[in-house]
Amino acid sequence: MDYKDTTDFLYSLYRHGIKLGLESISTVLQSLGNPHQTFPSLHIGGTNGKGSTAAALAHILQATGSRVGLYTSPHLVDFRERIRINGQYIPAIRVVEITQRLRALDLAPQTFFEFTTAMAFAYFAEECVDIAVIEVGMGGRFDATNVVIPYGVVITTIAHDHQQYLGTTLPDIAFEKAGIIKEGIPVIVGDVPPEASVVIRQVAKDKQAPYYGLGSEFHVVPDSMNRFQYDGLSETYADLSCALQGEHQMKNAACALALLETVQDLTGAIPESLIRASLATVQWEGRVEILGEHPTLIIDGAHNPASATALVETLIRMLRCKPDAQLVLVLGMMQDKDRKNFLERFRSLVRFLILTPVSVPRASSVSELKQDVPDGMCVTYEASSPAEALLLAKRLAMPNDIICVTGSLFLAGEVRILVKGEYPTCS
Repeated sequence: MDYKDTTDFLYSLYRHGIKLGLESISTVLQSLGNPHQTFPSLHIGGTNGKGSTAAALAHILQATGSRVGLYTSPHLVDFRERIRINGQYIPAIRVVEITQRLRALDLAPQTFFEFTTAMAFAYFAEECVDIAVIEVGMGGRFDATNVVIPYGVVITTIAHDHQQYLGTTLPDIAFEKAGIIKEGIPVIVGDVPPEASVVIRQVAKDKQAPYYGLGSEFHVVPDSMNRFQYDGLSETYADLSCALQGEHQMKNAACALALLETVQDLTGAIPESLIRASLATVQWEGRVEILGEHPTLIIDGAHNPASATALVETLIRMLRCKPDAQLVLVLGMMQDKDRKNFLERFRSLVRFLILTPVSVPRASSVSELKQDVPDGMCVTYEASSPAEALLLAKRLAMPNDIICVTGSLFLAGEVRILVKGEYPTCS
């Protein structure tokens, strides 16, 4: 079995859908000798921002000289993005080897996420990471990653998403996300609505887990487009620069810094110079990522109304710096997303809207997207593919304008391939 055969097999596991629960993943990990128990971990959950927070944490920890595993999902272009050590993707040969070993266990069918989670934990254990930063896939309480007993937990945000699995109200969703809180383990909570905070605080209290909330125990004071002050649990850092664009990324960075303050028994005290340098250089592809200029081309994986709001706020600030600039929005979304409310966030900002399908089975068609465009929003165009949509956007945009491609990480990934020519590993 070569690498392509392996990834074909992995993607075939999507047919098993999403199965929330820990029994299956626990059985697999036990058969592997419980690799997740051999390294310390930090667990990052929330609706939006968890990947960015995890990336910032991993980047800072790597700067200290630690060997740092990072497990995130979904990937943007290449499957191997999901599993990294010190920023380097898992080698293709290791994907093949670990897949063969897992298949040889001959256990009950695994979902795609269960299988890849077991792969990540096995790889980190075998490569002797000093610490692993683990992003929750979906929810928390029954997510496959929730077998870890971390040194610290972050819950970044709470918003409506995946309601068919997590519940329809913010308190319901908060309860599922708070399921990653463990007995006595500190929890850092980011920008969450009051009704969600109440639920998370109660879960933390029940588990005697120290609770530290953004806006109460630690604070962010934005100074400019990408500079801010962090007033932490015991540390204060003025004039920090974050390479990730937007005020929401400052909040994500603050969550990472607050968590690091609570786990110094694991990491030791991290010099301020390393924190500054790491935040100024951290990268997280597909999140307000600028791929070109004149016009400015941005891709962003926003896919629910809350992430759309954060993106809009960032775009407004960027447009203010570009006199007479207009926004061209290229949009593709999945069928299970709240497309209408997502688009409503952009109503007063967009000059041209281009609708495109995304090349995955559960993507919305252009006709479905069109039905959810708010009445009178803007001039709307239809494209048959992301490539056609990008060409049309470049024809419509003036050199000073901004083209933003959003609605799905899958779409962001497709456009990133078109622009940068970075194709998935095939062998």
